[in-house]
Amino acid sequence: MRTVTEIPTPLDVYRDVVRSEWIDHNRHMNVGYYLVVFDFATDAWMEFIGLDGAHRRERQITTFCLEAHLTFVREVGEGDPLRFTTRLLAWDAKRLHYLHEMYHGTEGYLSATNELVSLHVSQESRRAGPMAPAVQEFLARVAKAHAALPPSPHVGRVMGLRANPTTR
Repeated sequence: MRTVTEIPTPLDVYRDVVRSEWIDHNRHMNVGYYLVVFDFATDAWMEFIGLDGAHRRERQITTFCLEAHLTFVREVGEGDPLRFTTRLLAWDAKRLHYLHEMYHGTEGYLSATNELVSLHVSQESRRAGPMAPAVQEFLARVAKAHAALPPSPHVGRVMGLRANPTTR
């Protein structure tokens, strides 16, 4: 495993651009493509924590998404640059809980968030299994660094409508 002396808080490495094929009839990025581009950010996150392609091939492991929540804050349009940050919220030997935040790359506003729980899985058995000790040791360092970040209002949200007595 590579040596990382300083843990970025949050991780800030993935960049992209809103592609023309991602635009819908409202002339902004279509809801489905938010998950696509957040998945690209997940690839960068997994590489950072040591669960990259080489590690997965060598150990015959992968990760499955158990749950994903998207929040939409402000729209982005064709050609807009995107910047992604990722923070580790919690982890155990088999699971990761993390948050991606998507920002407009030049204007700086928060566009959307993606909160995920991923499961570490054996490709052979298709069952959950523990991550390698080196990955777990690195995650402990990341968790300690990311614990200092302020809480996000986009974590742990529950979808629903508040009862409005005038509409009953």
